[in-house]
Amino acid sequence: MGNGGISANLTKTGPESRVARFETLDALQSQKNHTIPQDVADLIWSRRLLPVVARADDMPGPFGTMAPIKGAGDMTITYAACPPMTGPSLHAHHHTFETFTVLTGRFEFSFGDEGQDTLTLDKFDCISVLPGVYRAFRNISDEDGLLQVIITGGIHDQNDIIFPAHTARAIAAHGAQHLAYFKSTGLNFVE
Repeated sequence: MGNGGISANLTKTGPESRVARFETLDALQSQKNHTIPQDVADLIWSRRLLPVVARADDMPGPFGTMAPIKGAGDMTITYAACPPMTGPSLHAHHHTFETFTVLTGRFEFSFGDEGQDTLTLDKFDCISVLPGVYRAFRNISDEDGLLQVIITGGIHDQNDIIFPAHTARAIAAHGAQHLAYFKSTGLNFVE
């Protein structure tokens, strides 16, 4: 660079190594080949979680380690695909910020221990949720919705996410094996 700055050369690894193409994104490993009924899975996950950027260190995080792009300053990006009237239930991140941008659809976000506070986000609206705040979201439009979810700050491991006791009870009501499955993926529940 002529201004005395530093210029990295992407051609050493090829620019394609830093590109994620939407058509080739694959769902989280834990969302594949499970036997959880869809209505139970919808309590925990967006219908499809599509990792875009993962941490460089392969530390198991809430959105897995497999993504087309690895390593972007300790930030992860995942797309959350939600058919109409779906989205995960209340959960909190102990140490990380979770920032959502609506790409398609219209989403209602709920906050607080019981989800008592709500707000609605439209296309390209963005909200950044602080660590420790319970949040849930659902697509309230008539079309499939897509959120960009960016996680930053803190430790991005599986222990960062916790679900309230009422979610654990709702899952267990469908079968204790379903709650055991989610726990086996590293998710935590208040009991």
